[in-house]
Amino acid sequence: MPAQVGLGDRHHHHMTGAWGDVLLATGTEVRLEGLGRLHPPDLDALGSEGAVTDELTEVAPSGALLCLPWAAATWAGSPGHADTIPSDPWPTVVTARGRPAASSGAVLDRGGALLATVPSATLVGAEGRRVVVEVQVSNGLPGFRVVGLPDASCREARDRARAAIISSGLRWPQRRVTVNLAPSALRKAGSVLDLAIAVGTLAADGQLPVDAVTGRAYIGELGLDGSLRRAPGALPLVACLERTEVVVPSACAAEAVLVRGPCVRPFHSLAELVAVLRGVRAWPLPPSPAASRPAPPGPDLAEVRGQALGRHALEVCAAGAHHLLMVGAAGAGKTMLATRLPGVLPELTEQAALEVAKVRSASGLDPGSEGLDRRPPFRAPHHSATTVALVGGGGARLRPGEASNAHHGVLFLDELAEFAPASLDALRQPLEEGRVVVSRASATVVFPARFILVAAMNGCRCGSDGAPGSCACPDRHRGGYARRVSGPLLDRFDMTVRIGRPAVADLLGGAGAPTPEPSATVAHRVLLARQASAARGVGANAELPAATLERWAPLSRAARQVLAARLASGRLTARGLVRCWRVALTVADLGGHVGELGAEHVLTALALRSDVLGPGAGAQGDGEP
Repeated sequence: MPAQVGLGDRHHHHMTGAWGDVLLATGTEVRLEGLGRLHPPDLDALGSEGAVTDELTEVAPSGALLCLPWAAATWAGSPGHADTIPSDPWPTVVTARGRPAASSGAVLDRGGALLATVPSATLVGAEGRRVVVEVQVSNGLPGFRVVGLPDASCREARDRARAAIISSGLRWPQRRVTVNLAPSALRKAGSVLDLAIAVGTLAADGQLPVDAVTGRAYIGELGLDGSLRRAPGALPLVACLERTEVVVPSACAAEAVLVRGPCVRPFHSLAELVAVLRGVRAWPLPPSPAASRPAPPGPDLAEVRGQALGRHALEVCAAGAHHLLMVGAAGAGKTMLATRLPGVLPELTEQAALEVAKVRSASGLDPGSEGLDRRPPFRAPHHSATTVALVGGGGARLRPGEASNAHHGVLFLDELAEFAPASLDALRQPLEEGRVVVSRASATVVFPARFILVAAMNGCRCGSDGAPGSCACPDRHRGGYARRVSGPLLDRFDMTVRIGRPAVADLLGGAGAPTPEPSATVAHRVLLARQASAARGVGANAELPAATLERWAPLSRAARQVLAARLASGRLTARGLVRCWRVALTVADLGGHVGELGAEHVLTALALRSDVLGPGAGAQGDGEP
């Protein structure tokens, strides 16, 4: 294990006593860096047991090696080789190789090069992966090289680290610097390893005590002025480091402390961190995690006038986490209903909220700077969104898409028929499995994507509701618009309802008009239904496996006859049967019913799954399930 020391005052004419605190074991080799032309009085060897007796064993352009036969050394040199030692004014760094008196936490190779090892992490999809940053400073032409499958931004850490070190008043090593990012088979992306590379370089160059550096992980991007900048994905990065002490930029400290376990140490700059590692300043106290913030009041269902069918469909959707498609005329209130869905959903559990925060952090969104957000997420991408934007992917760094950002929440696709058909069909797998699998030549990444899909569209491009006689467009135009949504995707909606224009009396109100129920009242019924689902071992009825429906939701004879007739007519598929069965169970839960599902529950579920787009809808996509 190595030991590194400096000479102290560079202006002394004699070196006596400059290294009085350097303790080296017998047989330790000492490297003298940057020695000037010295006179014999300056080369007196002083020690607790006498002078150095071994001759200089090697002289290289960058320094010399000596072997000390005694245990305590204050200075080591060789008068016979004073003329051959390089011509820097005074020695600046000494590296001891062999058996030091105390472990320093790094290893020297046989060539005298010091190796510093610094833990860190990189982002793969929405999860963090542990990385070990190994930095070796060795003899040779000055240079800097990063190996271990770094991407372009990771290789640029050379310039950011160099500028940050110099701006912090530290010395950039004029030697060969090699950085290895292990494991080498894992591709590293982004600038999150900047801080670990800079700390490892300073430790390998002897400017930081190696024992102070080890045992901690370092995450963060470096600015050219030495400041520490926010690292994308700090939450999953810290989570993968388990109980390690982690140094992070102050900008993402509130995000990092959402993970219970690791001790988070926030810093504003590299100079501040170096001062602490050198023992000049005390370690900052770990920030306390903020309390979970209460959900602010959002849009309320009391603002929706009329739309009894739409309100009921929305309540069933929230209670069972069922997918909902609303078709209606422009301005009927489809978007208004959809935006009020988060207000009737239950709050997320701590585990679910942490999963959501990890995905948001990996996407570069705010995961909860004011505490863990228990509100279900609501994502509403524009209809021009690409397939990658919806399901995730990208270039060297695979990022979560909107489907993953809506994990444990709502994905609202307004103007469904305006989305690219290929982008919509990419949602078919996530709707079935609750996850997105993105495969590339370099890696395969799995993103969580268990969301409630709510979609809204007009019956035709002219804005009508699609009802017979409501549209003056030619049949080929009307049918072509509906066929932009494939049949397999339509079959994955648990409920498809037509939203008509509200009545005039409902819009204008009056003294005798009924008062719409507020979101709080509906949310209470939804919570009771979710508690019934929890007793079955799932978060919502939509998650019930098909094989367990007979156990948890047996059908009465009348209910079986209703479903058999619908199946025989070809208007209900096998997948549609399972989804209709689950919706019927949710309808029963909302009504407080216990026992066999009756015909009334099944008929309600079938009414909420009406053929709102006509028989020709989805004809282009009927080929694959």
